[in-house]
Amino acid sequence: MTPYSAPPYQSSTASYQEQVAREQATFMRKVYAIMAGGLAATAVTSLAVASSETAIRFVFGNPFVFYGLLIAELAMVFTFSMIARKVSSIAAGLLFFTYAITNGVTLACIFLIYTRSSIASTFFVSSGTFGAMSAYGYLTKRDLSGLGSFAMMGLIGLIIASVVNLVLGSEMIYWLTTFVGVIVFVSLTAYDTQKIKALNVIGNEGTDEDRKEAIYGALILYLDFINLFLYLLRLFGRRR
Repeated sequence: MTPYSAPPYQSSTASYQEQVAREQATFMRKVYAIMAGGLAATAVTSLAVASSETAIRFVFGNPFVFYGLLIAELAMVFTFSMIARKVSSIAAGLLFFTYAITNGVTLACIFLIYTRSSIASTFFVSSGTFGAMSAYGYLTKRDLSGLGSFAMMGLIGLIIASVVNLVLGSEMIYWLTTFVGVIVFVSLTAYDTQKIKALNVIGNEGTDEDRKEAIYGALILYLDFINLFLYLLRLFGRRR
């Protein structure tokens, strides 16, 4: 008797699946590394601004500067989504880190509102929650499109309710949007991870296109993490 060997097409399929799994793992490591770099840039910038009385007065003492920075952040996100595939990976990376640093300037306000110890503890809670949901999104075989649609509808409602509450100033709406915000961004973390994993084009590893895909994915997960952190900070942050 001769030992059993798999038919050639089975071996070919198994080999291709191994290649896909390897490239996806490599790609996601790039995404997480770039995202971590963006978060580090944001954290360092926030601490630097919060530690300078001059910077605090300049940014938060002048509404034109503060709101101008917020508008600039929105403009950068929209610009990135439109041109990310058209520019080089270097240009895309510079835009991403410019956004992360600008976001760090505006997020310095949390150090004026909450204690540093509660910010640190909330960051670790956010990291654990994000990590668990992102791992789920990466490993699950279940299609999370339904969860993503639910989260996007929740996000639209969250934006509308938050804008309305700027006028009403309702504490009930504040806490409602806080809990909804946590649920929305926990869900988006899992969904976006699965979507980014599928975004990777197999066979283009190491190319400029591959790097741009990783930067784009990093921005999406960066936004999920930052928003999850801010909503959890509402729950766990201790005010000064």
